[in-house]
Amino acid sequence: MLAEERLRTILEILEVRKAVSVAQLCQQTGASEATIRRDLNELSRQGKINKVHGGAMLPEGEFESQEQDVHTKEGIQVEQKERIARYAAKQVCDDDFVFIDAGTTTLKMVDFLNGSKATFVTTGIECARRLAEKGLRVYVPGGLLKPSTQALVGASALESMSRYNFTKAFVGTNGISVRQGFTTPDTEEASVKSLAIESSYQSFILADSSKFGKVAAVTIASLDKACILTDMLPDKLYSRYTVIKEVDSFDLYSDI
Repeated sequence: MLAEERLRTILEILEVRKAVSVAQLCQQTGASEATIRRDLNELSRQGKINKVHGGAMLPEGEFESQEQDVHTKEGIQVEQKERIARYAAKQVCDDDFVFIDAGTTTLKMVDFLNGSKATFVTTGIECARRLAEKGLRVYVPGGLLKPSTQALVGASALESMSRYNFTKAFVGTNGISVRQGFTTPDTEEASVKSLAIESSYQSFILADSSKFGKVAAVTIASLDKACILTDMLPDKLYSRYTVIKEVDSFDLYSDI
């Protein structure tokens, strides 16, 4: 296969699969690993692909520029979010000191925390209200209330949270990409999420499958900083960078 034909074939494969390994490209084209790596270098130089460890991806160009309000997001991917939230709640032990982020998937966690003796900190106003209604121990940091997401943000929130050392943090995100990591449109919310992850012994990103391949304006953390809980992983390449749990019905109704 001539070089020009090989480059075109690689792009065609990526159009279908979005991401591919060097080994897969060798099998598809019959070329050697060294040849494929040279081809990927050339396509990367042309700006047509993103090189990643062991392979390549199409540039992640689906950019999330605006944050939808919480009521709109509550009606999106409802079943998937509930599966993720139920599994996330099962990770909470009675002796945990837990951060729960503001967000629709993290909010659904509260429905499955009945009788928990853990202590919770949350920047989500609605999340705090529901935790308190269940009789759970919950702290709310100070800060500026962001109306669209009902989240507490700003310097006061960061100062309050800086004193805490969490055993587990459950955080939402707007986008997940190999290159940019976990991202969100708002700088102030990104700062709160970043601090929670940095201050936690174990961090979980709760994200339905629609979040993969999307990029928002501000990076929260790189992929290796948190485990991902999702309903379905669109591309196995992401699992090279962190632990990813695809939640299914067996996980929800069996002991961990």
